[in-house]
Amino acid sequence: MKLVLQRVQEASVTVDKTVVGAIGRGWLILVGFAPDDTEAMITKSVAKVLDLRAFSDTDGKMNLSLRDIAGEVLVVSQFTLYGDCSKGRRPSFGVAASPDLAKSLYNSMISVFESEIPGLVQTGAFGANMQVSLVNDGPVTFVLE
Repeated sequence: MKLVLQRVQEASVTVDKTVVGAIGRGWLILVGFAPDDTEAMITKSVAKVLDLRAFSDTDGKMNLSLRDIAGEVLVVSQFTLYGDCSKGRRPSFGVAASPDLAKSLYNSMISVFESEIPGLVQTGAFGANMQVSLVNDGPVTFVLE
């Protein structure tokens, strides 16, 4: 599993000119899955995201977690995180999870987030052509694997 966390002031996802998910302050999370990813890994990753102290306190230091600031998450599936560009000029996606597995894991991740921070979770549309807009805060970006 790969997650790209972008600390945002706001972010949204649009599909076919319709906003399907939008948040204020929090994390925009781009997530890709591999064939050997498990539910246990999802639970651990969600806990890490929620407790990562990457939001500024009153002194401007990264001391606060998403929970501390009552921040939101926008979770967007992105299989291209597993794109292999090492050979040729066309990416290979052979190490990404199958669409069925990835969708199941994506839905599980959303469920875990919703159980931990109810009402503060938005999503993209799995498998859709999405336009993602964000105001990156910092910028602060982390990659979790």
